[in-house]
Amino acid sequence: MEPRLDNTERMTTSGPPRPARAAGRRGFQFDRDTFAFPNELVWEYRFDPASGQVATRRNVPAPAYAHRCFVLVRSARQFFYHARFEPAQPAAGPEAYRRLIREVVARDPRKPGVEAEKVVIPGAESLRAFSQRQAGLLKAGCGGAWESYFLRSHWRMVFPISRRHQERTASQLIRSFASLETPIVHLVRFPQLTINHGLVLFAFRETESAIHFTAYDPNVPAHPVELTYQRAARSFSFPRNHYWAGGRVDVIEIYRGWFY
Repeated sequence: MEPRLDNTERMTTSGPPRPARAAGRRGFQFDRDTFAFPNELVWEYRFDPASGQVATRRNVPAPAYAHRCFVLVRSARQFFYHARFEPAQPAAGPEAYRRLIREVVARDPRKPGVEAEKVVIPGAESLRAFSQRQAGLLKAGCGGAWESYFLRSHWRMVFPISRRHQERTASQLIRSFASLETPIVHLVRFPQLTINHGLVLFAFRETESAIHFTAYDPNVPAHPVELTYQRAARSFSFPRNHYWAGGRVDVIEIYRGWFY
């Protein structure tokens, strides 16, 4: 990783964000490798820009599919690592698809599978298309809300996260793309817990002052989002959206080793 410089926005790389690349394998693609349906929110958030205060109220009707952000980012990587979609094959019935979904989410989310051993999903060209047609089966099969609470990274966030830790994390994320890894990150502000959320990172671009990561946010399935690392501050920031007021977040990479 380059040394921290000033805030001049002189590009160190040109062109669009760079996806991961490795010989014989493609990188994660938003239009192919994400779920079309969202992780729904229990709360509606209203942000007062003058005071910085946040008001919440329960969404009515209550969401039927909530607290699955970590389930969705993990499952997206499992399908990317372990499934092969075959649109030319005839579509399967519900019971066959249930079995195939269970088989994919039982695989290791930490490393890609061998191509010849991937689970074949017939009748669909991608996870995105499959999730448009089979949302109910995927919601039922990818995991329950409790799985978003029992994460190994939750033990880590209770300890101080230093600026040095965040600098190392940014450097590690950049190195991940060189080997076609698809990083999953846990965004948190502890002890406030104003955000406790997961993203899949799949591309990046660099300037002298920052690294801009392009990400899949399961709360916002319509388009990619951006997570930014500011070199001078050695900190990450996440922009304002419908569930977060915007600002600094602490980042922990998860589903990487056995401690996370």
